[in-house]
Amino acid sequence: MKPKNAFLLFMAAFIWGIAFVAQSSAAAYIRPFTFNGIRCLIGGLTLLPLVFIMQFQKHKTLPPGESFDKNRLFSPEDLKNGLTGGLCCGICLCLGSTLQQFGIEQTTVGKAGFITALYIVFVPIVSALFLRKKIALPVALSVILGLAGLFLLCMSEQFSIGKGDFYVLLCSFAFTAHILVIDHFSAKADGVLLSCIQFLTCGIISLPFIFFMEKPQWNQIFSAKIPILYAGILSCGVAYTLQIVGQKNTNPTIASLILSLESVVSVLAGWILLKQTLSGREIAGCIVMFAAIIIAQLPSRS
Repeated sequence: MKPKNAFLLFMAAFIWGIAFVAQSSAAAYIRPFTFNGIRCLIGGLTLLPLVFIMQFQKHKTLPPGESFDKNRLFSPEDLKNGLTGGLCCGICLCLGSTLQQFGIEQTTVGKAGFITALYIVFVPIVSALFLRKKIALPVALSVILGLAGLFLLCMSEQFSIGKGDFYVLLCSFAFTAHILVIDHFSAKADGVLLSCIQFLTCGIISLPFIFFMEKPQWNQIFSAKIPILYAGILSCGVAYTLQIVGQKNTNPTIASLILSLESVVSVLAGWILLKQTLSGREIAGCIVMFAAIIIAQLPSRS
């Protein structure tokens, strides 16, 4: 993996880790479809100008002899891959983020972080079973270490499966699909266009549920404005774009391990922003998680 890709994925995990605090704060004011719908629409609209700016910049560097068609910024193939990939990613994202928000309402942030990050186990298993991708020994060891680190980091209370835990477990499967779908389309489609369409898709899917099931009041939405803006602009607009760009030509298993560092960041964010202290067990979990990431990136003999 290139250092640039690893850095972009880590920055995405960093932003998402802090977003756990935002999600927990927003849950006190608005329901899951409202929160995710609004933040995804904000994320998509934030990226929309960037899509056109980047395309104009790309056309400025055209080889000699090729002309710039102002009426068609994207080639038919780019547009097709961007729309198809964005729709598929948006459906997975909507399912995963909404289930996660339902779960956070009914379980602790520690359990939510641990169960969500089970995608570090599901991604290589699904890749091996359905995509016939081999699991290298360092990566397999990293998955085991990552799971152990997440347990030490997040599971401070007795483990039990409640309703909220079950929602978050389902969300972990959805995020597994999201990572694998991005792995498929990131090499074919423009990353920013793909990210923009996935957020607009997620937001549009949420709209009927917002108006017919949750019916939020404007004062509730205004009370949650800071978490919504953080989740919309940074968590959606910036972090998910970093994920798509960083995951391009990257082993999805290793990408999922780096992205799972959001659990480490979420604990640190709780310590700094919410004045929560880290126990010796949680510090040990952070160390084991970082060890898992380092081992995953060690070169194999092949």
